[in-house]
Amino acid sequence: MKKMAMAAMAAAAISVASIASAGQVVMDGSTTVLPFGQAAVERYMKQHSGAKFSVSGTGTGNGFKSLAEGSAQIANASRFIKDSEVQNCLAKKVYPVPFAVALDCIVPIVHKDNPVKGLTLAQLKNIYSGGITNWKEVGGKDAPIVVVGRDTSSGTYGTWQEMVMDRGDKTRVTPKAQIASSSGAMLASVSENKNAIGYEGMGYVNKSVKGLAVDGAAATSAGARSGKYPLSRFLYMFTNGWPQDDVLDFLLFMQSDEGQRIVNASGFVSLRELGK
Repeated sequence: MKKMAMAAMAAAAISVASIASAGQVVMDGSTTVLPFGQAAVERYMKQHSGAKFSVSGTGTGNGFKSLAEGSAQIANASRFIKDSEVQNCLAKKVYPVPFAVALDCIVPIVHKDNPVKGLTLAQLKNIYSGGITNWKEVGGKDAPIVVVGRDTSSGTYGTWQEMVMDRGDKTRVTPKAQIASSSGAMLASVSENKNAIGYEGMGYVNKSVKGLAVDGAAATSAGARSGKYPLSRFLYMFTNGWPQDDVLDFLLFMQSDEGQRIVNASGFVSLRELGK
């Protein structure tokens, strides 16, 4: 765990954020977390008539900015917080505390008519850096590869950069890559272009695109929990200090069996196997 993150959590133990239960709880951040975060909030508010929540998805990086500025009480994140983001929070006397709420697999996606079934991590890195530019180089048709990536505020972008591009060095994504501003935009870009490749959280992957295996492993719940799928990750909700009132109650709900079933129903992976 990064030193700055450890410092933040240590500080959080002695500095508790007080959230008034009568006020509105604002949740902002990752578009990956958004589907089950929104669904969980709706279920929670039905069970707690006095609870008031507002949910938006502006990207993981923007979620941390909102937490630091005090405009959000929960920052959804599809990656762990960066040292620079911790420093920004600490400078404003905000002490980010992480709560794991789900697991996910980042899935390389292509057009549903693409004959390629899987790629290695090395091939993905070469494609995204511009070293491999034609599908025939990886067993596909003789056609140029159209690379689609996410914007830098995306937590999924950050995880892809760490798990795929930064392996052994600091390789950058090709400047020719198209940029998708959200998970929905990524799906649309890849589904509409027969030569495109992108990447998406497994809960977003649907029949409009084709998910690829990575190093011979398919994205599965078991693979995410065991870490055997190479691009598995935790998804988080961060708070300022140890949460209280509606924020704490909601996070306990999110991590409960009921909340974790919402995670599964959204196509993501619950933190633990759940009984029927």
